[in-house]
Amino acid sequence: MPEFSYVAVDSSGKKVTGSIEAATQREALATIASRELYPVEIRAEAPPRRLFQRSRVPAQTMAVVYGQLADLLRSGVPLLKALQIVRAQSIHPVLKEVLGEVARRVEDGAGLGDAMARFPHIFSEMAVSMVRAGSEGGFLEEALYRVSEFTEATEDLRKRVKGAMAYPVMLIVIGTIVVSALLVFLVPKFEGLFENLRNRNELPALTEGLLSFSAFIQSWGLWVAGGLIVVIMGLRAWLRSESGRRLWDRYIIKVPVLGTIVLNFAVARFCRVLGTLLRNGVQILRALEIASEATGNVLLAEAIQKAAKSISQGQRLAVPLASCRLFPPMVIEMISVAEEANTLETVLIQIAEALERRTWRQLDVGVRLLEPILLLLVASGVLVVVVALLLPIFKMSQAI
Repeated sequence: MPEFSYVAVDSSGKKVTGSIEAATQREALATIASRELYPVEIRAEAPPRRLFQRSRVPAQTMAVVYGQLADLLRSGVPLLKALQIVRAQSIHPVLKEVLGEVARRVEDGAGLGDAMARFPHIFSEMAVSMVRAGSEGGFLEEALYRVSEFTEATEDLRKRVKGAMAYPVMLIVIGTIVVSALLVFLVPKFEGLFENLRNRNELPALTEGLLSFSAFIQSWGLWVAGGLIVVIMGLRAWLRSESGRRLWDRYIIKVPVLGTIVLNFAVARFCRVLGTLLRNGVQILRALEIASEATGNVLLAEAIQKAAKSISQGQRLAVPLASCRLFPPMVIEMISVAEEANTLETVLIQIAEALERRTWRQLDVGVRLLEPILLLLVASGVLVVVVALLLPIFKMSQAI
């Protein structure tokens, strides 16, 4: 919705400035008049800069910001002053400007949640909803603390997963570089040495294949690499589309071992987000809508949205979640018992923590098994090259 800045005077003749959101200028004038102000000047503000629309702030930095705001509010510091203090301490240029905009809007009378909602690439929808619930319920500092805690836990899990996959990825990259270097620089030096055997059709098939493949890589290697880059870029673009994401999410959860890990992490994210929102006073239908978008899986998100419709018709949460067959039976049973005991928000957090611990152990075991397999593959590639080069040398030495 467009935003208008205005200059007005009140009944005592005092000058008042501020900004409001309205569909049209006429609606903005009516809103100003309803506040018993007499508008002197009104103009439409420019939309938020592209810096705010595209730039992101690291999750760890945002967790610190939420925690600092919570600590300041708990200490009795007014909200506007707390925003100004956190802005002054921030060293991130985008965050500094965004906090300045948020503080200005709060000073003009906007709620903190509404001010944060203007920058969706900086403040997540979950954070905005929890802050709004905290502002309305009078527990804003507690809501900010929970947002900080959740953001930090989510970022920690993401870093652990990336750290676990770093070594296998490094092995794949190094193995590809080593084998490619052998094919491009070492193998061609032996081609002249094996020319006589090739002319007599006595060159081993393995060596012949290696020389042919080396020649192909030298002639077409750059084209192949370029083609792979284009294919990868096209695949990434396709995966961003709705059809591509749906197909990927449908098949990734069917992959043995990996599919279970991916699905469990998605379910854990859902449970943690939903539990955190419910604990902070967000209505369950709105909480389900936000939590469905946080899963990272299209199929799971659709199942949760269907569950929300069933809940609006009077059903319990566990029933529609069980029908989608994506949630582990243990999770469904715990949710069912928690609904009966009226402890759903607490149990959801416990489910998330248990799932994360169990899934992390599975991922850790999988990575430990993957490392020797990748080492074996790299060693096998080098061995094939060495054997293919040694076979004709042995044959020539026997002939001599």
